[in-house]
Amino acid sequence: MHIDSFPTGPFDTNVYIIYLEQSRDAIIIDPGFNSFSRILEIIKNKSLKPQAIWLTHSHWDHVSDVAPLKKELSIPIYIHGEDKQNLIEPGSDKLPMLVPLFEKATPDHIIKDYEILNLGNLEFKVIHTPGHSPGSVCFYNEKENTLISGDTIFKGAIGSLSLPTGEPKRMWPSLEKLAKLPAETKVYPGHGPSTVLENEKWILDAKNHQKESFPTHISMEDS
Repeated sequence: MHIDSFPTGPFDTNVYIIYLEQSRDAIIIDPGFNSFSRILEIIKNKSLKPQAIWLTHSHWDHVSDVAPLKKELSIPIYIHGEDKQNLIEPGSDKLPMLVPLFEKATPDHIIKDYEILNLGNLEFKVIHTPGHSPGSVCFYNEKENTLISGDTIFKGAIGSLSLPTGEPKRMWPSLEKLAKLPAETKVYPGHGPSTVLENEKWILDAKNHQKESFPTHISMEDS
């Protein structure tokens, strides 16, 4: 398994392309604002075969280029049901937008907690982690000790809970779920550098704290 990543848009949102060496099958995760051309360039240069677009959540900085990619590549969109409406009706989540309204898209597959998604012979478990948004999810591959965490956790921080989609009371059980994963799990977040779960032991105390106790990544309300 190979992971290509690059930041895009005003919040340096991490776009991920995960692919297999032999088959060249690939999935695209969170194609944010202004990522379209770069994604197509990577696909062409590495002779990849895109199979699907997986979304960790539906905030505009993670989904702005979903619709054009779906049209260009003819691949399905996977998203949790609690976040699908913002794809269908862009801007319905009431988040402030720093870019033009993105094009609407229709999800093809509604993912559920602990569902298994496949990339070739690799299995990724969907972990529903509401808090930053109701339909936030992480994608976990046990074989490679890899977690694509979206905006649930970052290196030393959690996703903002002060946005219109934020649900602090749901975040703490989500963090407890992630705290149960193996300590050596590599974490690839929606913004910023990767980390290892054993370096984020603060999430073990999530249930004993209020949201003010945890640092959060840059909020759209701060801009």
